[in-house]
Amino acid sequence: MTCYVDMFIMTRYIFVTGGVVSGLGKGVITASIGKLLQSRGYSVTAIKIDPYLNYDAGTLRPTEHGEVWVTEDGGEIDQDLGHYERFMDITLSKDHNITSGKIYASVIEKERRGRYLGKTVQPIPHVTDEIKNWIYRVSRKSGADFTLVEIGGVVGDYENILFLEAARQMRMEHPGKVLFVHVAYVPILKSLGEMKTKPVQHSVKELRAIGIQPDFIVARGEGELDDVRRAKISLFTNVDERDIFSAPDLEVVYELPLIFDKMGFGDRILEKFGLKSVAKDLSEWSKFVDVLKNSNKIVRVGIVGKYFRTGIYNLPDAYISVIESVKHAAAFHGYKPSFMYINSMDIEKDPSLLRMLDSVDCVIIPGGFGARGVEGKIMAIRYARERRIPLLGLCYGFQLMVVEFARNVVGLVDAHTTEVDKNTKNPVITILPEQEKLLVESRYGGTMRLGAHKVIIKRGTLAYEIYRAEAIYERFRHRYEVNPEYVDLLESHGFIFSGMSEDGIKQMGELRRDLHPFFIGSQFHPEFTSRPLKPNPLFSALIKYSVSGK
Repeated sequence: MTCYVDMFIMTRYIFVTGGVVSGLGKGVITASIGKLLQSRGYSVTAIKIDPYLNYDAGTLRPTEHGEVWVTEDGGEIDQDLGHYERFMDITLSKDHNITSGKIYASVIEKERRGRYLGKTVQPIPHVTDEIKNWIYRVSRKSGADFTLVEIGGVVGDYENILFLEAARQMRMEHPGKVLFVHVAYVPILKSLGEMKTKPVQHSVKELRAIGIQPDFIVARGEGELDDVRRAKISLFTNVDERDIFSAPDLEVVYELPLIFDKMGFGDRILEKFGLKSVAKDLSEWSKFVDVLKNSNKIVRVGIVGKYFRTGIYNLPDAYISVIESVKHAAAFHGYKPSFMYINSMDIEKDPSLLRMLDSVDCVIIPGGFGARGVEGKIMAIRYARERRIPLLGLCYGFQLMVVEFARNVVGLVDAHTTEVDKNTKNPVITILPEQEKLLVESRYGGTMRLGAHKVIIKRGTLAYEIYRAEAIYERFRHRYEVNPEYVDLLESHGFIFSGMSEDGIKQMGELRRDLHPFFIGSQFHPEFTSRPLKPNPLFSALIKYSVSGK
């Protein structure tokens, strides 16, 4: 099969690879490089490659792989796409995520249709051609000056070798159009008190063994890389000292583009491509970072979730978009957020932990699935409602607000969601009709109500006051809805459904203002449309009310 490429490739490609260990923050580094290029007047798109065999991230547990990001067109993607959209303020599609599952499925489908004309289908060239074609197709559709391609995992993993091979071929086929950035770990051993470069040396050796010489190295570590270690890395990797950059641990990850900018990373990239800056402006970004780092005004935010813990370790990444959205909103109002992460399962074991909520300015109940930790979330919702603590519920959090209100205000003591209790006598939350058949057939992947949908907002409500619009578009990921049979009863007691879809699904709900000043939930995920310099209105309103009471 011949690999399709436009006759003249205008897009430049930057591949970001990783070494030593996973979880180094390649997504943030990739997004930061994109921000640098944008600030110099160039358009950028980004692709994330995940070598796992899952078709997408839709069936992965948050504790397994972090948050699932939802694209506008309904893709369920690795959380790194969230970094790309946030840092670069761009909208990406499901095609901007490539997995081994997608590639192999496409190759097998073509083989079944006879597209390979009877040839023996092999990893090289057929799988690598499929990878390259996918990258070219997405790049061509975006029309961007630069396409950043982050390859998941680390060099040496057998599962990503074909993706690295495809990238190697692209550089060979298009000289001067492809660069490689290698991110590797430089640990500081406590027993020695110094940064060690040997892991980087071996990582680059692995990369060169498969035919890729990196153009840049980003040394990722607890502290900054000094000149002595930079020179040593240069000596053993054949990378110019000017092309070795440091990415230390940061209190605010949004500072990384500014650090890279001071180091001259963006200028070196353009220099290697034979380009010049069209413009250069990171001033608004710098102001945003300054507030998050240095503001002496603090807003305390409690997040009650069920995915914080994996084994003996905590995992805030399961709610990373919620956390980042709070930061956007807080900075917009001149505040620095302080977070309290509360495990809802701990509340179930020890209800006295609810008193922790007395020390926060507001509470967020994020999304989730299943029965585990649900009662702890419901207890937290009741605590916030009765003590008039500002509360925002998202997706499952919104549904559990309905359950709590039905139980403790309306008097339906056994009210529940059929997701947890299929036999409840008062199913105030029930499965969407079109979803029931899918679950019976065990069709879980990519079948939820996904992506951007229109929400019609009722005038005279808190939701309308927040959005100042009669219709908005937000991103969804759910199978269950508020049971229409209970809407009138709930509203008669003061729970107002202030947003709905065009076909009547209740998408937002809130308490009458005389019952609670700020108690609102959304079936959609506003965290997916929040940006550093443009916070989502729901988060902005939550922070504004929490710090001012109005």
